[in-house]
Amino acid sequence: MKIVSGKTLFAGATLALSTAIVPSAYAQLEPTAAPPAAAGWRAETVVEGIPKPWGMAFLPDGRSLITSKDGSLHLFDGKQLRKIALEGLPEVFTGGQGGLLDIALHPADKVNPRVYMTMAFGTTSENRTILVQGVFDGKRVHGIKTLFRVEQGKSGGQHFGSRILFLPDGTLLMSIGDGGNPPQRVGDRLAREQAQNLATHHGSILHLTAEGKPVPGNPLASRPGARPEIWTYGHRNIQGIARDPVSGRIWATEHGPRGGDELNLIEGGQNYGWPLQSYGADYKTGEPVGLRAVPGMTGPKVAWVPSPGPSGLVVYTGNMFPQWKGSLFSGGLASSDIRRIALDKDGNVQGQDRLDIGARVRDVRQGPDGHLYALTDEDKGRLLRIVPK
Repeated sequence: MKIVSGKTLFAGATLALSTAIVPSAYAQLEPTAAPPAAAGWRAETVVEGIPKPWGMAFLPDGRSLITSKDGSLHLFDGKQLRKIALEGLPEVFTGGQGGLLDIALHPADKVNPRVYMTMAFGTTSENRTILVQGVFDGKRVHGIKTLFRVEQGKSGGQHFGSRILFLPDGTLLMSIGDGGNPPQRVGDRLAREQAQNLATHHGSILHLTAEGKPVPGNPLASRPGARPEIWTYGHRNIQGIARDPVSGRIWATEHGPRGGDELNLIEGGQNYGWPLQSYGADYKTGEPVGLRAVPGMTGPKVAWVPSPGPSGLVVYTGNMFPQWKGSLFSGGLASSDIRRIALDKDGNVQGQDRLDIGARVRDVRQGPDGHLYALTDEDKGRLLRIVPK
């Protein structure tokens, strides 16, 4: 890493193309390989033994709620981990990638917060992603009800999504996977082709009220036959979404096939191209899936080849690492690392480096104390804290 004229430059960095540099909104990127190692940090284990953790949310007092893929919820109070009762939770489908997935707290609730969770529901032959909500009273989550169900159902255990992001107005975004890889079908076509079909929720980001209803005025709702909840479409399987509280920009990371994982700047109403536009290749044939750039479709800011398997995303705003303020941090399942993506004030990607964790990283969050935290995707998962070295 070099310092030039007061600016940090990263060896091996890939600069994202944007409309400020290239007139075409669908210009191709040069794919990014594994970036260089970051310095000046270390990971310490805060707690271990969490069964296959998936998502986490921090309470205002610093305690954390952590979901497990097996359908359980756990509270960590800084000293011990204990299981929390989920009263009224529908039966969780845990086949394949299914399970109890993401968790978020309603930002307006300081006491007895409303807890929102995504989960896979159904059977191997008929399942879907649903959004549920209950109330955490300090000892249990009770009054759980289903707020939203993906239409239409699918079979198999692939590509459920799904992350939750609350916006400042109290509405939320929820990511939905495309349903699976060929030969997986949903309805009358290959599952991945549903990502271009506005009549289904598959392969999209939804914009919902806190009650699970479509937000009035969603940008695609006026299109004939479109589902009114859809905010963006053309996604494969988003497992990371975050909002920059300073700029208001929304970012998402999604899995591509055999390479082609993406970082996207998310704007309502846009089509992100999958499967017509992609940097990945078909698992069976090795042939490219679609074109790297298609006119009228929004391209990524970063395309990773080979795939890090991104899961969990946060914009860092803390003071523990002042030099990292404003950077994106993306967990990596396949790469067993956390990728730092440096951005300028206009949201252009300036470079990347990596924090080698040595285990699959399922989620990355910032705690109320200003530290970065990560969950490892293991049978006995760990909650890690990133601290200066």
